[in-house]
Amino acid sequence: MIIEFEGAVFRWDGRDDTSWYFTTVPPELSDDIREIPRPPRGFGSVRVRARVGGSEWQTSIFPDSQRGAYLLPLKKAVRDAESLVDGGPVTVRLDVLDG
Repeated sequence: MIIEFEGAVFRWDGRDDTSWYFTTVPPELSDDIREIPRPPRGFGSVRVRARVGGSEWQTSIFPDSQRGAYLLPLKKAVRDAESLVDGGPVTVRLDVLDG
């Protein structure tokens, strides 16, 4: 399954010693991903190949019960290469690998 969406970059403040940045997979697309049969993985994660601009990498998306959606981590190398900033827009293409 391949999905594309636009989101906003946000910083997770769960720990003071590191900066983690994410974007949210829209709830309706997250619902579609949840429906794909797959073996269970840690933390309910789903393996994906992500693409933002010219950057492509393999990672996992993680469910966020507060948002009712999956979160895509945006590593520093991608944020730097694609000039992503906290609160800024991001266009994402995800290829769901589990399922």
